[in-house]
Amino acid sequence: MTRFTRSLSATLAHAATFASLITLSACGSNDEPGSDVPSYEGTQPQATNPLAPSTPEQAANPNDGANPPPLATPPGEQNPTGVPLTPPDTNTPPTNTNPPANENPPPVTAPPGQPPAFAENTSAACTVPTLPNANALPAIDLLPDPFLSLATGQRITTKDQWTCRRQEIRAEAERYIYGSKPTKPESVTGSVTNNLITVNVSNQGKTTRFTVGVELPTTGSAPYPALVSVGLPPFAFSQNPLVKNEGVAVIAFDPYAIGAEGTPRNNKAGAFYDIYGNQSSTGLLLAWSWGVSRILDVIAQSDGSILKAEATAVAGCSRFGKAAFTIGAFDDRIALTIPFESGSGGVPIWRGIPGEGAQTPQAAFTEQPWLGDAFGSFSNGVTRLPVDTHEVVSMIAPRGLLILDNPHITNLGPISAHVAAQAGAEVFKALGVGANISYHSAVASGMHCQARPEHEEPIRQNLRKFLLKTGNAPGAITAAAKGTGNLTQWRTWSTPTLQ
Repeated sequence: MTRFTRSLSATLAHAATFASLITLSACGSNDEPGSDVPSYEGTQPQATNPLAPSTPEQAANPNDGANPPPLATPPGEQNPTGVPLTPPDTNTPPTNTNPPANENPPPVTAPPGQPPAFAENTSAACTVPTLPNANALPAIDLLPDPFLSLATGQRITTKDQWTCRRQEIRAEAERYIYGSKPTKPESVTGSVTNNLITVNVSNQGKTTRFTVGVELPTTGSAPYPALVSVGLPPFAFSQNPLVKNEGVAVIAFDPYAIGAEGTPRNNKAGAFYDIYGNQSSTGLLLAWSWGVSRILDVIAQSDGSILKAEATAVAGCSRFGKAAFTIGAFDDRIALTIPFESGSGGVPIWRGIPGEGAQTPQAAFTEQPWLGDAFGSFSNGVTRLPVDTHEVVSMIAPRGLLILDNPHITNLGPISAHVAAQAGAEVFKALGVGANISYHSAVASGMHCQARPEHEEPIRQNLRKFLLKTGNAPGAITAAAKGTGNLTQWRTWSTPTLQ
């Protein structure tokens, strides 16, 4: 109870911080411990070694899940000794010197009119308070309340109010975790063919260009739904054959054409940084998200005879699972998001991964410039983050979300991911779309990023529900016993009934 009371006090202090500051305005590299996976070989000039099977037997039987070999940690993923996943319990409550929140603030409402039905950010018209600097934020031991408005210091009470609350969460995530995702550039043009999408971007006198491959399915008929598979073979989404068998096209997205790994933070490279500068503080995850958004622009602007922009999914594993998660959260046109074994910087709650023994926030920050530069202020103190990944999960509501995980690799933070899914699902439930989120980690094999038979049916159900519109199976939160988290240990807030 002491721990919960302290966390609640800190949460209220957090609300007070924002209320008092309102000024309304428009995982180490391949040879480093803690890596999420060994480095990937794509088109980037400085890419290092690809993920290889852990043993010759696995190489000979990469998809053998019926009788899995002894669980092996991929090279570069030396699992720290796990400890029970329990919230921190210090003896000293966080210091708060902020003035109290306004006791009678005005209600938060969505801007006049309905948000666009098909837009990159449907909450863009909302006004967000000016966010405080990192050094002004109080510590919050438990998960922040996703229903607590920054503008008023009060909890939202209606579904309509979620639109602007979601924009607040987005703004916090950009400011403190990922860096800024710019709005659509001045000009985005291109073409869509049966095997290639070309994207041309110009903005404020700067230009860039990139292409992605297209693999059409052998079933169904055009125009096809499409799944953006983050990462080129052999590190593409391992269930792509199943996807195409369902009548869904696969877009082979090379993220390194948009933002390269292996670069210093003050000299980033790729199409995103061609436009916004090599010293942009935006990390690779949001740069990659920007790239997929530009692909969607081109599909939406095409004649619609080949691909359906409104029926697009995204999937990826490991670092590309982090990417898939971020892409889905930051583009409302993505109908279905499938992060697979995303690890630290992906789905797992930041506050949980240190106690679980997962890749540390500091290691996730330094391994590659995945996260925004500003996250460096929190990499050794994540309890000062005013936002956590359960709220990034909530940004995807009411769209489809299928989280696939692996309980056998502690370094991936599966328990923390399960907590994030449970907490984010509370927002889905409050919005009346609890059936649109699923979490699945009950798998036998511990091979990283392996195509598993246990995942096949959830993937089919979600493709049919959100892309093909031929099914309506409800989502489910199903975790392996060894990868089960306890949400009640991580929150003091309740789930409201939004009107």
